[in-house]
Amino acid sequence: MMQALHKTLNQQLANFSVLYFKLYHYHWFVKGEKFFELHAKFEEFYKEAASYIDEIAERILAIQGIPLSTMKEYLDHATIREAVGNETAEQMVEQLIQDFQVIVDEAKKGIQEAERAEDDSSADLFIGIRTNLEKHIWMLTSYLAK
Repeated sequence: MMQALHKTLNQQLANFSVLYFKLYHYHWFVKGEKFFELHAKFEEFYKEAASYIDEIAERILAIQGIPLSTMKEYLDHATIREAVGNETAEQMVEQLIQDFQVIVDEAKKGIQEAERAEDDSSADLFIGIRTNLEKHIWMLTSYLAK
């Protein structure tokens, strides 16, 4: 059971690592009338992603796992993809909604795996991620509402 939990945690470590660089890309390259608010929001999100990277890796180590730690590993194990470049501000927000939803869906499975492994701390980590990203999805979806 712990092997499966290590794998699930590593997948989220990979997702947040890819997301971290995607958010930096969006932060640097967002353009248009929403520049100032999105530039600041993307910075908030990449700082949050960085904290999840550290928290997830430390959790993996705490339960005797080996966290992924190279860009190649992150790209190979992530279920979200890098920024493609040339996205409009609206496309950036739409992509983040999709990425956050992927992580939320996977966090739901992670909660179940952690509970099967009787690891409340990992379950709590997944619950916190899910709760936070569900709020982001709601806010970003509202932001795009016309």
